[in-house]
Amino acid sequence: AGSSSPPPGGRVVVAAMDLSSPLAFALAPVASPMPQALRGAPAAPEASRADVPKGQSSTGAFAVAALSGMAMGVTKRHARNVARKAFKTVESDRIFTEAQELMPGGVSSPVRAFKSVGGNPVVFDRVKGAYAWDVDGNKYIDYVGTWGPAIIGHADDEVLKALNEQMQKGTSFGAPSALENVLAKMVIDAVPSVEMVRFTNSGTEACMGMIRLVRAYTKREKVIKFEGCYHGHADAFLVQAGSGVATLGLPDSPGVPKGATAGTLCATYNDLASVEALLKENEVAAVILEPVVGNSGFIPPTKEFLVGLRELSTKYGALLVFDEVMTGFRIAYGGAQAYFGVTPDVTCLGKVIGGGLPVGAYGGRRDIMEMVAPAGPMYQAGTLSGNPLAMTAGIKTMERLKQPGSYEHLDKITGKLINGILQAGKDAGHAVCGGHISGMFGFFFCEGPVTCFADATKSDTAKFAKWHRKMLERGIYLAPSQYEAGFTGLCHTEEDVEKTLAAAREVFAEL
Repeated sequence: AGSSSPPPGGRVVVAAMDLSSPLAFALAPVASPMPQALRGAPAAPEASRADVPKGQSSTGAFAVAALSGMAMGVTKRHARNVARKAFKTVESDRIFTEAQELMPGGVSSPVRAFKSVGGNPVVFDRVKGAYAWDVDGNKYIDYVGTWGPAIIGHADDEVLKALNEQMQKGTSFGAPSALENVLAKMVIDAVPSVEMVRFTNSGTEACMGMIRLVRAYTKREKVIKFEGCYHGHADAFLVQAGSGVATLGLPDSPGVPKGATAGTLCATYNDLASVEALLKENEVAAVILEPVVGNSGFIPPTKEFLVGLRELSTKYGALLVFDEVMTGFRIAYGGAQAYFGVTPDVTCLGKVIGGGLPVGAYGGRRDIMEMVAPAGPMYQAGTLSGNPLAMTAGIKTMERLKQPGSYEHLDKITGKLINGILQAGKDAGHAVCGGHISGMFGFFFCEGPVTCFADATKSDTAKFAKWHRKMLERGIYLAPSQYEAGFTGLCHTEEDVEKTLAAAREVFAEL
């Protein structure tokens, strides 16, 4: 690099490199093609010539600097490739192979099996904050959050401390405890529709109690649900149910008697006309829906749709039920009904109100809830319902959520995440659409908009499967199905989002 002009053919000779430099492997003495951007480049400004070593031209120094920059890019890419090659799942594969001999499909809940995205699931070893580690030592930024409950972060120190104190008193009573009163008051104070509440052990149990209750109260048998909305695995709800049913391509479930679903009518989400047509022709006990769909991917309602459902339900004598197992205390402290300003008659809850322990609840107007035994004739019970550990974790979680700025943080961090993902996808030439409300988000590989389950099925699920695996290899843990929403928590940081978006840009470029 001793000439003030480049050699013929636009080539620069780089020599006499310090081999202790981390760039030495990339800038060994060799004649290299000169980048097109350097050919005919103007001389360096006088101010920068002072830094040029004696005997070396400014053009040559500029070329070396440019090639050094290119080499830095090479080393960064090399580091990323090394990290991906270091992604091993030997122990996860061993454990999952054994699990398949012990449990149906090797899992305790179908979507965990990665059937729709391919490959074996990774087996978790521990979680903390926004992160999860598998049994092979791989670390992930987690956007599943145990399917929603971990809204303040996994294994939160305050929650763990409270649980440890409670465990010294006992893990299960099978008798009333004051903790039930505390959590019940918190739910009643927060959720507009709830005047009384009954605790259960899961969201499915809550929905099972709810459907029996609305039928008992109205003395009607038929209910309206929506295509792609999931309300647990009770027989009456496994009709066009989205979630794991859609993931596995099962339109229904064998073993469900025809009589169990004879009273279940299906309407189209965000389509009031489809609802009124059913209400006109049938004596309907309740209209039941996810106020924001999370089990067909993330599908928000229009405000007009929810307002219209409230009006139609009242007009035809049906109860309006919001299944807020997923949205409750996630998109707002008072749930979707507080966020949209539409109050149902009955609400189902779960996930967040147990702070990561098994829980569910259904509640509503006092006159409706007084039908539930032992206050009334509608029977429902549970050995572990109101479990003191679940009540404790729920109380501590909701105390944290009530602190100022919680939902503002969720909205800010989630908006940056999903908007960045969508922009990265579009920049790489992919058809993508999606959105978020507070700490709940999702996107589809299609042009959109997606307003109902039929729209969601137009998404390129094969492309999603590739996206999911490549993101997993880069340390980003996302729901292993196109038909599931994602979740953020108070523990997610700007740095977490930046790392996620960097990975997303790489993956979109490779798809």
